[in-house]
Amino acid sequence: MSEKKTKRAAVLRYDPEQDGAPVLAAYGEGYVAEKLLERAEEYGVPTVTDEPLAVLLSQLDVGSEVPPELYDLVAKILVFVAEMDKTYADKYGKRK
Repeated sequence: MSEKKTKRAAVLRYDPEQDGAPVLAAYGEGYVAEKLLERAEEYGVPTVTDEPLAVLLSQLDVGSEVPPELYDLVAKILVFVAEMDKTYADKYGKRK
């Protein structure tokens, strides 16, 4: 019998002028994860599916900086988001 995976969602925030490292802004499992993903879609926020990273981020307290050992994984996500933002700006002539 296969176990149903619990959906997880982590929200990262990073403002280089304010933050020393990316910060876990929100985290949820199950229903809360679904709501976080719905909000992201509603506001046009890019999402990345990375279950192992979500599990690692679930061990952090909301509001805490991502530890250095996760920088490589999180950097890939930040690059993806930056590219999405650039694509949006190129297509629509403005930044969100």
